[in-house]
Amino acid sequence: MLGELLGETTGKRIGRRVLSSEPPKVEVSFEDNGKMLGVSLAGFGTYSSIVRPDGTMYGEGEGVMISQDGEMCSWKGSGLGKFKEGGAVSYRGILYYRTASQKLARLNNVAGVFEYEVDAEGKTHTKVWEWK
Repeated sequence: MLGELLGETTGKRIGRRVLSSEPPKVEVSFEDNGKMLGVSLAGFGTYSSIVRPDGTMYGEGEGVMISQDGEMCSWKGSGLGKFKEGGAVSYRGILYYRTASQKLARLNNVAGVFEYEVDAEGKTHTKVWEWK
């Protein structure tokens, strides 16, 4: 069951590279800004995705979020994706967090279910809910 919305970010894809052509595996890096648990954060991350025979994607990634006062929170996750019109992509998956920040400490005990969208121009939008 989905719980409350933990956070939302917007950003941009900043790099892509091919790791393998058979099967196709691509690495993507991005930067974003937004809020988690009401705390303003700037973040960046990298994920790699394999295109499966049916055209869907499986990806794994990790990243870091930093608050305006320098507190950090790292995350790791995985998800399933699909291609959309014009080269856009859409993922759904799960994130796990690790932080020493008192403001973000609740994230240590939740699984975050996410929606991650990248449009054809590389703009990103992420929403994360608590999975209860």
